[in-house]
Amino acid sequence: FKSIVAPRPIGWISTRSAQGVLNLAPYSFFNAFSDIPPIIGFATNGQKKDSLRNVEQTGVFAWSLVTRKLAEAMSATSATVPPEVNEFELAGLTPAESRLIDAPHVAESPVSFECKCTEILHLKNAQGEPVAAWLVLGEVIAVHIDKALLTSGSYDTAAAGHVARGGGLADYFSLGSDNLFKIMRPE
Repeated sequence: FKSIVAPRPIGWISTRSAQGVLNLAPYSFFNAFSDIPPIIGFATNGQKKDSLRNVEQTGVFAWSLVTRKLAEAMSATSATVPPEVNEFELAGLTPAESRLIDAPHVAESPVSFECKCTEILHLKNAQGEPVAAWLVLGEVIAVHIDKALLTSGSYDTAAAGHVARGGGLADYFSLGSDNLFKIMRPE
């Protein structure tokens, strides 16, 4: 399943617990779900993880883009560590204070979103029984973009070097201009 639904974009979700502890975790079960208003979401599987618990407590989270230059740091933040461990420090990343929410974003990332949680869905199987998975949705209320990635007012996806998750245990993909092609929609 994960090999077929791939590559999936990777976003770092950063939160601050009610006690002030920072958390940073990469999520490949991440995507955009609406553009008016802009709503993004991430899913957490297995047990309730720190990211989910912190969003439940505070109602906010930040998302930061993982790029090829940041891939090793992303891998470091995927380590299973106790809640009191600050993954920013673990990976040598800088927490940048957000403007509108009380959760930092990754300073080294060229794109970050500040989000207010709109809903948390406890997912269910086809029989209507709850499963160990939750979908967290949030409205983007502030955006941080490296101006070097703006070309004629548009974001240059290829230049950013987005990283996406493949299906194998160590499979990742990187976007670049070599992979770009254009097809116009019919009118």
